[in-house]
Amino acid sequence: TLPVRIAVGGAGVEASVRAVHAQMNDLLRHEHAPLALAQQCSGVQAPAPLFSALLNYRHSVRGGKQPASRGAGRGVRVVERSNYPLTLSVDDVGDGFVLTVQVQGAVGAERVCALMNRALEGLVEALEVAPDRPLERIEVLPAEERRRVVEEWNRTERAYPRGVCIHELFEAQVRQRPGAAALVWEGVELSYAELDARANRLAHHLRGLGVGPESRVGVLLERGPELIISLLAVLKAGGAYVPLDPTYPAERLALMLADSAAEVLLSRSGQYAAPARSALRVVHLDEVAEALSSQPESPPRSGAAPQNLAYIVYTSGSTGRPKGVMVGHAEVVQLVCETDYVQLRPGDRVAQASNASFDALTFEAWGALLNGATLVGISRDVLLSAPALRQVLREERVTTLYQTTALLNQHTREQADVFASVREVLFGGQAVDAESVRRLLRSGKPRRLLHVYGPTETTAWCTYEQVEHVAEEAQTVTVGRPIGNARVYILDARLEPVPLGVGGEAYVGGAGVVRGYLERPELTAERFVPDPFAAEAGARMYRTGDRMRWRADGRLEFIGRVDEQVKIR
Repeated sequence: TLPVRIAVGGAGVEASVRAVHAQMNDLLRHEHAPLALAQQCSGVQAPAPLFSALLNYRHSVRGGKQPASRGAGRGVRVVERSNYPLTLSVDDVGDGFVLTVQVQGAVGAERVCALMNRALEGLVEALEVAPDRPLERIEVLPAEERRRVVEEWNRTERAYPRGVCIHELFEAQVRQRPGAAALVWEGVELSYAELDARANRLAHHLRGLGVGPESRVGVLLERGPELIISLLAVLKAGGAYVPLDPTYPAERLALMLADSAAEVLLSRSGQYAAPARSALRVVHLDEVAEALSSQPESPPRSGAAPQNLAYIVYTSGSTGRPKGVMVGHAEVVQLVCETDYVQLRPGDRVAQASNASFDALTFEAWGALLNGATLVGISRDVLLSAPALRQVLREERVTTLYQTTALLNQHTREQADVFASVREVLFGGQAVDAESVRRLLRSGKPRRLLHVYGPTETTAWCTYEQVEHVAEEAQTVTVGRPIGNARVYILDARLEPVPLGVGGEAYVGGAGVVRGYLERPELTAERFVPDPFAAEAGARMYRTGDRMRWRADGRLEFIGRVDEQVKIR
């Protein structure tokens, strides 16, 4: 197939049409070839279609046999089934035309006809009033539909605490309920006052080492009370924590510490040896326990503001070198305080089940501790066993749990009612196995099952869907609607909204969009782009690289990646 380009504009129209006519005459000398041969020569692997649209023009006679149709009218036949994404057959009956439209996918045939008609109207109008306008600039999305996908479905504004830091909201909870349980972990229980005192003592020690606003502190600890105390202490000292998984290879840990320019590392004896001549200050918490006991129990003056960094979390590196994502206090606060997808309150018991370097920890730890709830630690061995997890969830009276999609799939195969005692289960992180979700809904589902979606760059997640039913024929589960103060746009390559049901790249705007990538200004500029749809000046949106589409009911459906990225583990 040869490329055909039409230059619209003034005197060039006639020349372009004649050139295309001549080219088509030349091509018609080769119009017949077996489809199998064409497929073989194309390099496109079967059963993928060779082309996305087929136009079939044929001469017909009135009264002959016509294809079965539905919704036909004014010479248009709508037939849903097709071997290609779009097939348009034109039957020339001598004194008029009959159009037969066949489609595949999420956009119905009637809607395809309406969009094509709208595009043709726009083309004719542009030829008359603006012949020099590029074809790609002709608006085909109806104004009402554009308003719906850009504005109406992104009206997510909600109030949340502004102008405060994470540790300040925690300290407010300490003043309100000092004796309430803040942290429970395998026999260890700390009240809000006790957790505050221990974090304050470590925070004073960190201040003495020079930690303050924008300072980076590595935290290399196993999951447990000491980890939560350390994260809180770094924030109270004004710094930003860099969570590090002790199971990572030494080379990856060294890369993250060097890339983050961490000044201090909190760890335990024998877990990490700093390279020779390194400026990194390693604090072994087991060795400084006695010194910490003499530090004040009152909070230090942190000097941090809501726009300062709270933490830096590293991506998996599946697209190259791992990237440090910079997340501020304000982004975390909007995720967990006065939310619309969950309502966390005093007396709730939130499971801490995520890896320290996974951003779901942000929701678990600060969702609990900034709302007066109890953070309940669950060990790795329990997490990997459905019967054991079911028992612990019941015994610990867990109300809120986040699970990766992979673990949810595994657990529902082993014991479908594993989450029956939990008020709300959130899951996400990978493409969904619809059958696993159906199995869960049939056998002891939690009171609320929430499918959440969001890249790290939008602070954990930015959409949610309360899943109550999954049709038997469904292959996936929608990712729902934007959470409060998030905006999602499905755009084409020109950053223009695409019609309902049409796939495009997902861009996320709103209060959860983070500062960017640490020391990667070019990549930050590439992925964090100006938001042309926002009312506030300087607003940005994050380019996710995920293909999605809006459904007619206002829910978002994940399609796949725009690149060929494959995530392993």
